[in-house]
Amino acid sequence: FASYYGDHMVLQKKPSGAVVWGHGELGAMVTVTLSGASGLIIMEKTAQVKGSSGTWIIVLDPMDQGGPYALMAEQGLENVTLRDVYFGDVWLCSGQSNMAMTVLQVANASQELAAAARYPYVRIFAAAPARSSVELEDLEHIDLPWSIPTAAENLGHGNFTYFSAVCWLLGRSLYEALGSPIGLVEVAWGGTPIEAWSSRRVLQACGLPEDTGREGPQISLWHGACFNLKPALCFAPLLNLALSSSTSPHQYLSGPQTPSVLWNAMIHPLLNMTLRGVAWYQGEANAFLNTDQYNCTFPALIADWRRAFHTGSAGQTEPLLPFGFVQLSTYRRRSADDSFARLRWHQTANLGLVPNARMPSTFMAVAMDLGDEHSPYGSIHPRDKQNVAHRLLLGARAVAYGDKDVMFQGPYPTQAILEVARGLLNVTYSQELISHQRVAQAFEVCCCSQASSCQWLPAPVVAVVSRTVTLALSGCRTLVLGLRYAWAEWPCEYQACPLYNPQGLPAPPFL
Repeated sequence: FASYYGDHMVLQKKPSGAVVWGHGELGAMVTVTLSGASGLIIMEKTAQVKGSSGTWIIVLDPMDQGGPYALMAEQGLENVTLRDVYFGDVWLCSGQSNMAMTVLQVANASQELAAAARYPYVRIFAAAPARSSVELEDLEHIDLPWSIPTAAENLGHGNFTYFSAVCWLLGRSLYEALGSPIGLVEVAWGGTPIEAWSSRRVLQACGLPEDTGREGPQISLWHGACFNLKPALCFAPLLNLALSSSTSPHQYLSGPQTPSVLWNAMIHPLLNMTLRGVAWYQGEANAFLNTDQYNCTFPALIADWRRAFHTGSAGQTEPLLPFGFVQLSTYRRRSADDSFARLRWHQTANLGLVPNARMPSTFMAVAMDLGDEHSPYGSIHPRDKQNVAHRLLLGARAVAYGDKDVMFQGPYPTQAILEVARGLLNVTYSQELISHQRVAQAFEVCCCSQASSCQWLPAPVVAVVSRTVTLALSGCRTLVLGLRYAWAEWPCEYQACPLYNPQGLPAPPFL
Protein backbone atom coordinates (compact mmCIF):
# COMPACT_ATOMS: atom_id res chain seq x y z
CA PHE A 1 0.00 0.00 0.00
CA ALA A 2 0.95 3.65 -0.20
CA SER A 3 2.97 4.58 2.83
CA TYR A 4 0.11 6.49 4.49
CA TYR A 5 -2.24 3.56 4.78
CA GLY A 6 -2.18 1.75 8.11
CA ASP A 7 -4.11 0.25 10.97
CA HIS A 8 -6.77 2.51 12.54
CA MET A 9 -7.34 4.44 9.33
CA VAL A 10 -10.62 5.92 8.11
CA LEU A 11 -11.67 5.57 4.46
CA GLN A 12 -14.34 7.70 2.81
CA LYS A 13 -17.85 6.31 3.13
CA LYS A 14 -20.62 6.36 0.52
CA PRO A 15 -21.88 7.82 -1.71
CA SER A 16 -18.23 7.98 -2.82
CA GLY A 17 -16.00 4.96 -3.17
CA ALA A 18 -12.74 4.97 -1.23
CA VAL A 19 -9.57 4.67 -3.32
CA VAL A 20 -6.69 2.42 -2.25
CA TRP A 21 -3.40 2.22 -4.09
CA GLY A 22 0.17 1.04 -3.80
CA HIS A 23 3.24 -0.36 -5.50
CA GLY A 24 3.95 -3.82 -6.90
CA GLU A 25 5.83 -5.81 -9.49
CA LEU A 26 5.21 -4.40 -12.95
CA GLY A 27 2.52 -6.38 -14.76
CA ALA A 28 1.49 -8.37 -11.67
CA MET A 29 -2.12 -8.59 -10.50
CA VAL A 30 -2.97 -7.29 -7.04
CA THR A 31 -6.07 -8.51 -5.19
CA VAL A 32 -7.62 -6.36 -2.48
CA THR A 33 -10.15 -7.88 -0.08
CA LEU A 34 -12.26 -6.16 2.55
CA SER A 35 -13.32 -8.39 5.46
CA GLY A 36 -15.66 -7.83 8.37
CA ALA A 37 -14.95 -8.47 12.03
CA SER A 38 -15.94 -12.13 11.64
CA GLY A 39 -13.51 -12.62 8.76
CA LEU A 40 -16.27 -12.77 6.16
CA ILE A 41 -15.09 -11.29 2.86
CA ILE A 42 -17.34 -8.36 1.95
CA MET A 43 -15.59 -7.19 -1.19
CA GLU A 44 -12.83 -8.36 -3.52
CA LYS A 45 -11.20 -6.25 -6.24
CA THR A 46 -8.23 -6.76 -8.55
CA ALA A 47 -5.93 -4.39 -10.41
CA GLN A 48 -2.78 -4.66 -12.50
CA VAL A 49 0.48 -2.96 -11.57
CA LYS A 50 1.19 -0.41 -14.31
CA GLY A 51 3.28 2.59 -15.24
CA SER A 52 6.88 3.57 -14.82
CA SER A 53 6.44 3.82 -11.06
CA GLY A 54 4.87 0.35 -10.78
CA THR A 55 1.60 1.37 -9.14
CA TRP A 56 -1.85 -0.10 -8.82
CA ILE A 57 -5.09 1.64 -7.87
CA ILE A 58 -8.49 0.27 -6.88
CA VAL A 59 -11.81 2.01 -6.21
CA LEU A 60 -13.76 0.22 -3.51
CA ASP A 61 -17.51 -0.06 -3.72
CA PRO A 62 -19.27 2.66 -1.68
CA MET A 63 -19.57 1.58 1.95
CA ASP A 64 -21.87 2.58 4.79
CA GLN A 65 -20.21 4.22 7.76
CA GLY A 66 -18.80 1.92 10.40
CA GLY A 67 -16.32 -0.84 11.05
CA PRO A 68 -14.00 -2.35 12.05
CA TYR A 69 -12.81 -3.97 8.83
CA ALA A 70 -9.62 -5.63 7.65
CA LEU A 71 -8.16 -4.59 4.30
CA MET A 72 -5.70 -6.95 2.63
CA ALA A 73 -3.66 -6.53 -0.55
CA GLU A 74 -2.12 -9.64 -2.14
CA GLN A 75 0.38 -10.07 -4.95
CA GLY A 76 1.35 -13.69 -5.47
CA LEU A 77 2.58 -15.05 -2.13
CA GLU A 78 3.02 -11.60 -0.61
CA ASN A 79 0.32 -9.78 1.31
CA VAL A 80 -0.21 -6.80 3.60
CA THR A 81 -3.19 -6.53 5.96
CA LEU A 82 -4.50 -3.37 7.60
CA ARG A 83 -6.79 -3.79 10.60
CA ASP A 84 -9.27 -1.69 12.56
CA VAL A 85 -10.28 0.18 9.41
CA TYR A 86 -13.44 2.30 9.52
CA PHE A 87 -15.53 4.06 6.89
CA GLY A 88 -16.56 7.63 7.59
CA ASP A 89 -15.69 11.12 6.36
CA VAL A 90 -12.11 12.11 5.56
CA TRP A 91 -11.00 15.74 5.90
CA LEU A 92 -7.67 17.21 4.85
CA CYS A 93 -6.27 20.02 7.03
CA SER A 94 -3.55 22.22 5.58
CA GLY A 95 -1.85 25.58 6.00
CA GLN A 96 0.85 27.24 8.06
CA SER A 97 1.64 27.57 11.77
CA ASN A 98 -1.87 28.36 13.04
CA MET A 99 -2.97 25.07 11.51
CA ALA A 100 0.15 23.34 12.87
CA MET A 101 -0.43 24.49 16.48
CA THR A 102 -1.07 21.37 18.55
CA VAL A 103 -3.78 20.70 21.11
CA LEU A 104 -1.05 21.08 23.74
CA GLN A 105 -0.76 24.78 22.83
CA VAL A 106 -4.38 25.93 22.91
CA ALA A 107 -6.51 27.45 25.65
CA ASN A 108 -7.72 24.85 28.17
CA ALA A 109 -5.22 22.37 26.74
CA SER A 110 -5.29 20.01 29.71
CA GLN A 111 -9.07 19.59 29.50
CA GLU A 112 -8.93 19.12 25.73
CA LEU A 113 -6.23 16.48 26.02
CA ALA A 114 -8.09 14.67 28.79
CA ALA A 115 -11.22 14.54 26.63
CA ALA A 116 -9.42 12.86 23.72
CA ALA A 117 -10.09 9.34 25.01
CA ARG A 118 -13.81 9.87 24.41
CA TYR A 119 -13.28 10.02 20.63
CA PRO A 120 -11.77 6.70 19.50
CA TYR A 121 -13.58 6.95 16.14
CA VAL A 122 -11.89 10.21 15.20
CA ARG A 123 -8.66 8.95 13.63
CA ILE A 124 -5.67 11.16 12.91
CA PHE A 125 -2.72 11.16 10.51
CA ALA A 126 0.07 13.74 10.04
CA ALA A 127 2.47 14.02 7.13
CA ALA A 128 5.96 15.21 7.94
CA PRO A 129 7.04 18.57 6.49
CA ALA A 130 8.84 17.96 3.20
CA ARG A 131 9.59 19.87 0.02
CA SER A 132 10.46 18.85 -3.49
CA SER A 133 11.26 20.53 -6.80
CA VAL A 134 9.26 17.85 -8.66
CA GLU A 135 5.86 16.28 -8.05
CA LEU A 136 6.23 13.17 -5.86
CA GLU A 137 4.10 10.04 -5.96
CA ASP A 138 4.58 9.19 -2.27
CA LEU A 139 5.10 11.09 0.94
CA GLU A 140 8.75 11.08 1.91
CA HIS A 141 8.09 10.89 5.65
CA ILE A 142 5.22 10.56 8.10
CA ASP A 143 5.10 12.24 11.50
CA LEU A 144 2.07 10.34 12.74
CA PRO A 145 0.69 7.17 11.10
CA TRP A 146 -3.04 6.58 11.33
CA SER A 147 -3.75 6.57 15.07
CA ILE A 148 -6.44 6.53 17.70
CA PRO A 149 -6.18 9.89 19.50
CA THR A 150 -4.23 9.87 22.74
CA ALA A 151 -3.29 12.88 24.83
CA ALA A 152 0.48 12.86 25.19
CA GLU A 153 1.61 10.74 22.25
CA ASN A 154 -0.12 12.40 19.34
CA LEU A 155 -2.40 15.29 20.29
CA GLY A 156 0.08 16.94 22.61
CA HIS A 157 3.31 15.77 21.04
CA GLY A 158 4.93 19.22 21.11
CA ASN A 159 4.76 22.77 19.83
CA PHE A 160 3.86 23.10 16.14
CA THR A 161 4.38 19.38 15.48
CA TYR A 162 1.29 17.16 15.75
CA PHE A 163 -1.54 16.99 16.01
CA SER A 164 -3.23 20.15 14.68
CA ALA A 165 -5.61 21.67 17.24
CA VAL A 166 -7.88 23.28 14.63
CA CYS A 167 -8.07 20.02 12.70
CA TRP A 168 -8.71 17.93 15.81
CA LEU A 169 -11.35 20.26 17.26
CA LEU A 170 -13.16 20.42 13.91
CA GLY A 171 -13.04 16.65 13.48
CA ARG A 172 -14.21 16.00 17.02
CA SER A 173 -17.10 18.42 16.51
CA LEU A 174 -18.03 16.81 13.20
CA TYR A 175 -18.13 13.43 14.93
CA GLU A 176 -20.42 14.83 17.63
CA ALA A 177 -22.71 16.42 15.02
CA LEU A 178 -22.82 13.52 12.53
CA GLY A 179 -22.14 10.39 14.56
CA SER A 180 -19.89 9.15 11.76
CA PRO A 181 -16.23 8.11 12.06
CA ILE A 182 -13.95 10.96 11.01
CA GLY A 183 -10.51 10.68 9.45
CA LEU A 184 -8.23 13.72 9.75
CA VAL A 185 -5.14 14.22 7.60
CA GLU A 186 -2.82 17.04 8.70
CA VAL A 187 -0.48 18.52 6.08
CA ALA A 188 0.90 21.80 7.43
CA TRP A 189 4.14 23.78 7.70
CA GLY A 190 4.64 27.02 9.61
CA GLY A 191 5.66 30.23 7.87
CA THR A 192 4.77 29.09 4.37
CA PRO A 193 3.11 31.25 1.69
CA ILE A 194 0.34 30.08 -0.60
CA GLU A 195 2.79 29.96 -3.52
CA ALA A 196 4.54 26.96 -1.93
CA TRP A 197 1.22 25.06 -1.73
CA SER A 198 0.28 25.91 -5.31
CA SER A 199 0.90 23.88 -8.44
CA ARG A 200 2.59 25.52 -11.38
CA ARG A 201 -0.83 25.77 -13.01
CA VAL A 202 -1.96 28.16 -10.25
CA LEU A 203 1.20 30.24 -10.46
CA GLN A 204 0.86 30.52 -14.22
CA ALA A 205 -2.80 31.52 -13.98
CA CYS A 206 -1.92 34.31 -11.53
CA GLY A 207 1.17 35.57 -13.34
CA LEU A 208 3.63 34.50 -10.63
CA PRO A 209 7.05 32.94 -11.25
CA GLU A 210 6.95 29.17 -11.23
CA ASP A 211 10.58 28.22 -11.89
CA THR A 212 11.82 26.69 -8.64
CA GLY A 213 15.27 25.82 -9.89
CA ARG A 214 16.70 29.12 -11.04
CA GLU A 215 19.48 30.84 -9.19
CA GLY A 216 18.94 34.41 -8.09
CA PRO A 217 18.71 36.76 -5.12
CA GLN A 218 16.65 35.20 -2.35
CA ILE A 219 14.48 36.69 0.33
CA SER A 220 13.48 34.87 3.49
CA LEU A 221 10.13 35.44 5.14
CA TRP A 222 11.18 34.07 8.51
CA HIS A 223 14.18 33.48 10.73
CA GLY A 224 16.24 30.38 10.01
CA ALA A 225 14.64 28.38 12.82
CA CYS A 226 11.50 28.16 10.72
CA PHE A 227 13.26 26.02 8.13
CA ASN A 228 13.55 23.21 10.66
CA LEU A 229 11.07 20.40 10.27
CA LYS A 230 9.60 21.15 13.67
CA PRO A 231 9.87 24.93 14.11
CA ALA A 232 9.12 26.47 17.48
CA LEU A 233 7.99 29.88 16.28
CA CYS A 234 7.50 30.55 12.63
CA PHE A 235 6.45 34.12 12.33
CA ALA A 236 9.39 36.50 12.63
CA PRO A 237 9.57 38.63 9.48
CA LEU A 238 13.01 39.89 8.67
CA LEU A 239 13.55 43.60 8.42
CA ASN A 240 14.67 43.42 4.81
CA LEU A 241 11.20 42.40 3.62
CA ALA A 242 8.81 45.29 3.23
CA LEU A 243 5.55 44.83 5.11
CA SER A 244 3.40 45.38 2.04
CA SER A 245 2.52 43.89 -1.28
CA SER A 246 5.29 45.90 -2.92
CA THR A 247 7.61 42.90 -2.75
CA SER A 248 8.44 42.00 -6.32
CA PRO A 249 6.87 38.71 -7.44
CA HIS A 250 10.09 38.06 -9.32
CA GLN A 251 12.23 37.90 -6.20
CA TYR A 252 13.14 34.38 -5.20
CA LEU A 253 12.03 32.51 -2.12
CA SER A 254 14.03 29.81 -0.40
CA GLY A 255 13.38 26.60 1.52
CA PRO A 256 9.74 25.71 2.14
CA GLN A 257 8.67 29.11 0.79
CA THR A 258 9.80 28.22 -2.75
CA PRO A 259 6.92 28.09 -5.25
CA SER A 260 5.23 24.67 -5.58
CA VAL A 261 7.63 22.73 -3.32
CA LEU A 262 4.94 21.82 -0.76
CA TRP A 263 2.39 21.04 -3.45
CA ASN A 264 4.96 18.71 -4.95
CA ALA A 265 5.97 16.92 -1.75
CA MET A 266 2.92 17.09 0.54
CA ILE A 267 -0.24 17.47 -1.57
CA HIS A 268 0.51 15.69 -4.86
CA PRO A 269 1.21 12.34 -3.10
CA LEU A 270 -2.30 12.45 -1.57
CA LEU A 271 -4.30 13.08 -4.73
CA ASN A 272 -5.63 9.52 -5.00
CA MET A 273 -7.41 9.93 -1.66
CA THR A 274 -11.16 10.25 -1.61
CA LEU A 275 -11.91 13.31 0.53
CA ARG A 276 -15.06 14.78 2.05
CA GLY A 277 -13.64 18.26 2.65
CA VAL A 278 -10.65 20.53 3.23
CA ALA A 279 -9.89 22.89 6.12
CA TRP A 280 -7.29 25.60 5.42
CA TYR A 281 -5.60 28.05 7.80
CA GLN A 282 -2.99 30.08 5.93
CA GLY A 283 -2.37 33.65 4.88
CA GLU A 284 -0.17 35.33 7.48
CA ALA A 285 2.87 34.77 5.25
CA ASN A 286 1.10 36.44 2.34
CA ALA A 287 0.38 39.54 4.38
CA PHE A 288 4.06 40.19 3.65
CA LEU A 289 4.40 38.68 0.18
CA ASN A 290 2.29 39.09 -2.96
CA THR A 291 -0.56 40.30 -0.75
CA ASP A 292 -2.74 41.67 -3.51
CA GLN A 293 -2.16 38.61 -5.71
CA TYR A 294 -3.97 36.52 -3.07
CA ASN A 295 -7.20 37.63 -4.71
CA CYS A 296 -6.10 35.36 -7.56
CA THR A 297 -3.94 32.71 -5.92
CA PHE A 298 -6.42 31.60 -3.26
CA PRO A 299 -9.46 30.98 -5.51
CA ALA A 300 -7.11 29.43 -8.08
CA LEU A 301 -5.60 27.07 -5.50
CA ILE A 302 -9.05 25.95 -4.38
CA ALA A 303 -10.15 25.24 -7.95
CA ASP A 304 -6.89 23.50 -8.77
CA TRP A 305 -6.94 21.25 -5.69
CA ARG A 306 -10.52 20.31 -6.49
CA ARG A 307 -9.69 19.31 -10.04
CA ALA A 308 -6.60 17.41 -8.91
CA PHE A 309 -8.31 15.43 -6.14
CA HIS A 310 -11.32 14.68 -8.34
CA THR A 311 -9.07 13.35 -11.11
CA GLY A 312 -6.64 11.56 -8.79
CA SER A 313 -9.45 9.70 -7.02
CA ALA A 314 -10.95 8.48 -10.32
CA GLY A 315 -13.86 10.89 -9.86
CA GLN A 316 -14.71 9.80 -6.30
CA THR A 317 -13.84 13.11 -4.62
CA GLU A 318 -16.63 15.44 -5.69
CA PRO A 319 -15.76 18.18 -8.20
CA LEU A 320 -16.82 20.96 -5.81
CA LEU A 321 -14.97 19.53 -2.83
CA PRO A 322 -16.13 21.59 0.20
CA PHE A 323 -13.34 23.95 1.22
CA GLY A 324 -13.38 25.75 4.57
CA PHE A 325 -10.84 28.30 5.72
CA VAL A 326 -10.02 30.63 8.60
CA GLN A 327 -9.93 34.33 7.88
CA LEU A 328 -6.82 35.91 9.38
CA SER A 329 -6.91 36.75 13.07
CA THR A 330 -4.56 39.44 14.43
CA TYR A 331 -0.88 40.23 14.81
CA ARG A 332 0.22 43.72 15.93
CA ARG A 333 -2.28 45.69 18.01
CA ARG A 334 -1.22 49.23 17.07
CA SER A 335 0.05 48.67 13.56
CA ALA A 336 -0.98 51.23 10.96
CA ASP A 337 -0.25 48.75 8.18
CA ASP A 338 -3.32 47.42 6.38
CA SER A 339 -1.79 44.26 4.88
CA PHE A 340 -3.79 41.99 7.22
CA ALA A 341 -6.99 43.84 6.33
CA ARG A 342 -6.28 43.54 2.62
CA LEU A 343 -5.41 39.86 2.95
CA ARG A 344 -8.70 39.18 4.80
CA TRP A 345 -10.56 40.88 1.95
CA HIS A 346 -8.63 38.92 -0.70
CA GLN A 347 -9.44 35.67 1.14
CA THR A 348 -13.03 36.24 -0.02
CA ALA A 349 -11.99 37.12 -3.60
CA ASN A 350 -12.82 40.75 -2.74
CA LEU A 351 -16.49 39.92 -2.25
CA GLY A 352 -16.60 39.89 1.55
CA LEU A 353 -18.60 36.70 2.07
CA VAL A 354 -18.30 33.09 0.98
CA PRO A 355 -19.58 31.08 -0.73
CA ASN A 356 -19.69 33.43 -3.70
CA ALA A 357 -19.51 33.25 -7.49
CA ARG A 358 -15.72 33.01 -7.54
CA MET A 359 -15.52 30.66 -4.55
CA PRO A 360 -18.48 28.24 -4.65
CA SER A 361 -18.88 25.56 -1.98
CA THR A 362 -16.56 27.36 0.44
CA PHE A 363 -17.07 28.51 4.02
CA MET A 364 -15.14 30.85 6.30
CA ALA A 365 -14.47 31.19 10.02
CA VAL A 366 -14.02 34.86 10.93
CA ALA A 367 -11.28 35.13 13.58
CA MET A 368 -10.42 38.83 13.87
CA ASP A 369 -12.14 38.99 17.28
CA LEU A 370 -10.01 36.17 18.74
CA GLY A 371 -6.76 38.12 19.18
CA ASP A 372 -4.37 36.95 21.90
CA GLU A 373 -1.82 39.64 22.72
CA HIS A 374 -0.26 37.56 25.49
CA SER A 375 0.05 34.26 23.66
CA PRO A 376 3.34 32.62 24.67
CA TYR A 377 3.73 31.63 21.00
CA GLY A 378 3.50 35.24 19.82
CA SER A 379 0.38 37.27 19.14
CA ILE A 380 0.25 35.85 15.61
CA HIS A 381 -0.73 32.52 17.23
CA PRO A 382 -3.95 33.02 19.24
CA ARG A 383 -4.71 30.17 21.63
CA ASP A 384 -8.49 30.21 21.18
CA LYS A 385 -8.81 27.52 18.56
CA GLN A 386 -12.11 26.28 19.97
CA ASN A 387 -14.09 29.21 18.55
CA VAL A 388 -12.23 28.86 15.26
CA ALA A 389 -13.20 25.20 15.03
CA HIS A 390 -16.80 25.92 16.06
CA ARG A 391 -17.20 28.50 13.29
CA LEU A 392 -15.66 26.08 10.80
CA LEU A 393 -18.08 23.41 12.01
CA LEU A 394 -21.07 25.66 11.33
CA GLY A 395 -19.82 26.30 7.81
CA ALA A 396 -19.13 22.62 7.22
CA ARG A 397 -22.61 21.62 8.38
CA ALA A 398 -24.23 24.23 6.13
CA VAL A 399 -22.04 23.99 3.02
CA ALA A 400 -20.57 20.47 3.07
CA TYR A 401 -23.54 18.67 4.61
CA GLY A 402 -26.42 20.83 3.40
CA ASP A 403 -27.97 21.64 6.79
CA LYS A 404 -30.27 24.53 5.87
CA ASP A 405 -31.08 25.33 9.51
CA VAL A 406 -27.52 26.24 10.49
CA MET A 407 -26.57 29.91 10.70
CA PHE A 408 -22.93 29.98 9.63
CA GLN A 409 -22.31 33.56 8.48
CA GLY A 410 -22.25 36.81 10.37
CA PRO A 411 -24.26 39.88 9.27
CA TYR A 412 -23.19 41.66 6.08
CA PRO A 413 -24.29 45.03 4.68
CA THR A 414 -26.87 45.07 1.90
CA GLN A 415 -27.21 48.82 1.31
CA ALA A 416 -25.98 52.21 2.51
CA ILE A 417 -28.11 55.37 2.27
CA LEU A 418 -26.80 58.90 2.79
CA GLU A 419 -28.83 61.49 4.69
CA VAL A 420 -26.92 64.48 3.38
CA ALA A 421 -28.85 67.14 5.28
CA ARG A 422 -28.28 65.42 8.64
CA GLY A 423 -24.73 64.25 7.87
CA LEU A 424 -25.61 60.61 8.48
CA LEU A 425 -25.04 57.31 6.69
CA ASN A 426 -27.47 54.44 7.35
CA VAL A 427 -25.99 51.00 6.70
CA THR A 428 -28.50 48.14 6.49
CA TYR A 429 -27.33 44.60 7.24
CA SER A 430 -28.60 41.17 6.24
CA GLN A 431 -29.30 40.06 9.82
CA GLU A 432 -30.35 41.39 13.19
CA LEU A 433 -27.44 43.17 14.86
CA ILE A 434 -26.05 42.88 18.37
CA SER A 435 -23.76 45.78 19.25
CA HIS A 436 -21.03 44.84 21.73
CA GLN A 437 -19.15 48.11 21.70
CA ARG A 438 -18.80 51.26 19.67
CA VAL A 439 -15.26 51.52 18.42
CA ALA A 440 -14.57 54.92 16.87
CA GLN A 441 -12.33 53.41 14.20
CA ALA A 442 -14.62 50.49 13.30
CA PHE A 443 -16.28 52.30 10.39
CA GLU A 444 -14.47 54.66 8.07
CA VAL A 445 -15.63 56.63 5.07
CA CYS A 446 -13.59 57.65 2.06
CA CYS A 447 -13.94 61.42 1.71
CA CYS A 448 -12.93 62.93 -1.60
CA SER A 449 -12.68 66.56 -2.56
CA GLN A 450 -11.60 65.54 -6.03
CA ALA A 451 -11.46 62.28 -7.95
CA SER A 452 -7.70 61.89 -7.59
CA SER A 453 -7.52 62.08 -3.80
CA CYS A 454 -9.24 60.15 -1.08
CA GLN A 455 -8.89 60.25 2.69
CA TRP A 456 -10.27 57.65 5.07
CA LEU A 457 -11.84 59.23 8.14
CA PRO A 458 -13.62 57.67 11.15
CA ALA A 459 -17.41 57.50 10.95
CA PRO A 460 -18.61 57.15 14.56
CA VAL A 461 -21.59 54.91 15.30
CA VAL A 462 -24.61 56.98 16.33
CA ALA A 463 -27.09 54.15 16.75
CA VAL A 464 -27.64 50.43 16.13
CA VAL A 465 -31.32 49.56 15.68
CA SER A 466 -32.50 46.18 14.43
CA ARG A 467 -30.55 45.67 11.19
CA THR A 468 -29.33 49.24 10.70
CA VAL A 469 -26.21 51.06 11.83
CA THR A 470 -26.31 54.85 11.69
CA LEU A 471 -22.95 56.56 11.22
CA ALA A 472 -22.05 60.22 11.70
CA LEU A 473 -20.22 61.92 8.84
CA SER A 474 -19.20 65.03 10.76
CA GLY A 475 -15.57 64.60 9.72
CA CYS A 476 -16.48 64.28 6.07
CA ARG A 477 -17.84 67.47 4.51
CA THR A 478 -17.18 66.48 0.92
CA LEU A 479 -18.07 63.63 -1.40
CA VAL A 480 -18.31 60.16 0.22
CA LEU A 481 -16.98 57.56 -2.20
CA GLY A 482 -16.28 54.57 0.04
CA LEU A 483 -17.09 52.78 3.27
CA ARG A 484 -15.12 50.16 5.14
CA TYR A 485 -15.47 48.26 8.41
CA ALA A 486 -12.87 46.63 10.68
CA TRP A 487 -10.11 47.60 8.28
CA ALA A 488 -7.18 47.18 10.67
CA GLU A 489 -4.64 44.59 11.67
CA TRP A 490 -6.21 44.32 15.15
CA PRO A 491 -9.79 45.64 14.74
CA CYS A 492 -11.49 44.10 17.79
CA GLU A 493 -10.95 43.31 21.43
CA TYR A 494 -11.24 39.64 22.43
CA GLN A 495 -14.74 38.45 21.46
CA ALA A 496 -15.84 42.07 21.31
CA CYS A 497 -16.09 43.28 17.75
CA PRO A 498 -18.63 46.09 17.31
CA LEU A 499 -21.21 43.95 15.50
CA TYR A 500 -22.44 40.36 15.84
CA ASN A 501 -25.62 38.50 15.01
CA PRO A 502 -27.77 36.99 17.80
CA GLN A 503 -25.98 33.66 17.31
CA GLY A 504 -22.66 35.27 18.28
CA LEU A 505 -21.07 35.33 14.82
CA PRO A 506 -19.11 38.51 14.08
CA ALA A 507 -19.82 40.73 11.12
CA PRO A 508 -16.88 40.21 8.75
CA PRO A 509 -14.78 43.13 7.50
CA PHE A 510 -15.73 44.78 4.23
CA LEU A 511 -14.58 47.45 1.84
